[in-house]
Amino acid sequence: MTAIHNAVLERPGALDVERVRADFPILKLKVNQKPLVFLDNAASSQMPQPVIDRLVKYQTSEHANIHRAVHYLSEKATSEYEAARRKAQRFINAPDEHAVIFTSGTTEGINLVAHGYGRKFIGAGDEIILTTLEHHSNIVPWQMLAEEKGARIRVVPINDRGELDVAEYKRLFNAHTKFVGVGHVSNALGTINPVKELIAIAHEHDVPVLVDGAQAAPHTRVDVQDLDCDFYAFSGHKVCGPTGIGILYGKAALLEKMQPFKGGGDMILSVTFEKTTYNTIPHKFEAGTPPIAAAIGMGAALDYLSGIGMDTIAAHETDLLDYATDQVNRMPGVRIIGTAEQKAAVVSFVVQGVHPHDVGTLLNEEGVAIRTGHHCAQPVMQRFKVPATCRASFAFYNTMSEVDALVAAIRKVQKVFG
Repeated sequence: MTAIHNAVLERPGALDVERVRADFPILKLKVNQKPLVFLDNAASSQMPQPVIDRLVKYQTSEHANIHRAVHYLSEKATSEYEAARRKAQRFINAPDEHAVIFTSGTTEGINLVAHGYGRKFIGAGDEIILTTLEHHSNIVPWQMLAEEKGARIRVVPINDRGELDVAEYKRLFNAHTKFVGVGHVSNALGTINPVKELIAIAHEHDVPVLVDGAQAAPHTRVDVQDLDCDFYAFSGHKVCGPTGIGILYGKAALLEKMQPFKGGGDMILSVTFEKTTYNTIPHKFEAGTPPIAAAIGMGAALDYLSGIGMDTIAAHETDLLDYATDQVNRMPGVRIIGTAEQKAAVVSFVVQGVHPHDVGTLLNEEGVAIRTGHHCAQPVMQRFKVPATCRASFAFYNTMSEVDALVAAIRKVQKVFG
């Protein structure tokens, strides 16, 4: 396991947060003459110095296009790119590096499955099960497919706490069910879905499952073999890596049967005007020049997180969530949306009488960065009858004092609006 740059553990399971924060140059920034309090990690996490250094090293001493060439730089870049694939394989405990596909992010990974699997194996009258909690990225591609094929979307409801109705999920299965798409963790509410149970239920009906892991991979240990998921997707920029890169894991037997999402160079073995023979997985799904630097940078980010330990990260973030939930619940006129028993470190809330965008604007004046809006999860907002929420989302480099800064800023908002 790769050692991290400056971060050390004070004791087993306890994180020395200040030492970790020293690895993140952007956290030294001041916004409106106030220290930056970055609580928008569900949208994108920040990048530590070791990842920045790795990107610079690649650009200054390793950059070339990968595969096929025999010169030094190309061989070096190819070696590092494929090493990053193996790092991703270890990070999610995939059984085979060939089952790990580089994508531009979670969205492309889901679209790849909708195109490569869905268009081939889902037809008229078939049904796709999704949940109310899904990000638009795990709704729209399936709607497009359903419209094209004459298929139907079935939706798992949620209760008032933002938890899936598993009993209703079971009832949705029938002879027409052909696919399930479910988020591991809700980006809008932080709800941790019982994905292992949901996958097992689907497999009883021989139905494959795609898990949107964008909000889980940065915060908890992911083991795709233990989950037994058929597909798992996540993004580099949410795991302290660069933007424009992500991972799609798929069971090899399914990937072999799928059609490519994009055609072009490197995804072929031979091409004539009469016939094209596709390359083996994963290259069959990686047409054209990939984001080489971003893949290598993401590999460094996964090393960094693994060096801290995902269990240590999860424990610290749980402490932050518990403290933030307690503090916000003590504030009259502030209501948390999403109170699931199992949650990631996300606090979505509304302030009585104040539009979330106004809350976000005034918090920014205090240097506090949160996200406001529907969070690309409009069905969730409709379920709770709110147009938008304020979302504070935490990472392992956040502190209890930053929770205090959030609470103090909300109080100022309430004072401004009377």
